[in-house]
Amino acid sequence: MLNLAKLARIEIGDKEAESLSHEFDAILGYVGEVKGVATVEHSNNLENVGVLNVTREDINPHETGLYTEKILGQAPAREGNYLKVKKIL
Repeated sequence: MLNLAKLARIEIGDKEAESLSHEFDAILGYVGEVKGVATVEHSNNLENVGVLNVTREDINPHETGLYTEKILGQAPAREGNYLKVKKIL
């Protein structure tokens, strides 16, 4: 649990990690149950009620790059105006 917290950049103590590990096990168990349920095909359901690709008009968009520095400033590493991450593939 402490390794997971470290990856998420969350600081927790040993006691909190122990209590969260029990909750984490319960959550994973629930996810396993949900995965086990047979899924229903609903690709045609939305077509039958006439709801397709509903989007809103983009009114008053903010200036391009307005939040770039703020977001990049919170990242652990950056390269120019991009987040720098480990190569995984």
